[in-house]
Amino acid sequence: MKKLILVVALMLGIGITVNAQSKPAEFKFETETHDFGKIALNKPVVYTFNFTNTGDSPLIISNVETTCGCTVADYSKVPVKTGEKGFVKVTLTPVGPAIPFNKQITLTSNARQTSKVLIVKGQSVAE
Repeated sequence: MKKLILVVALMLGIGITVNAQSKPAEFKFETETHDFGKIALNKPVVYTFNFTNTGDSPLIISNVETTCGCTVADYSKVPVKTGEKGFVKVTLTPVGPAIPFNKQITLTSNARQTSKVLIVKGQSVAE
């Protein structure tokens, strides 16, 4: 009988431990796409994507990649605690011919979805 009680207690303990594990960090962006509209060639424009960490663990952005040299991204470099806000600030300087553009900013992090893509788009125009 003592062995049975011990086995049941161990099984309950393991179940509680598994359920107590926290869910990973998670992004909740206000928006994942920004349209600059019409912007002049060679004139930098800036947009800041804001997010909240809705997970249970600190969110760490480990890498940010852009699709071309005309786009530069700055971001929260310190861990973003649960419930706190972070940012990805995108600076775009349109060069080349006056055409529509659609640029991707890819974030790598410790979030449940380890890769997240943000988009800036618009139309570059000659002055």
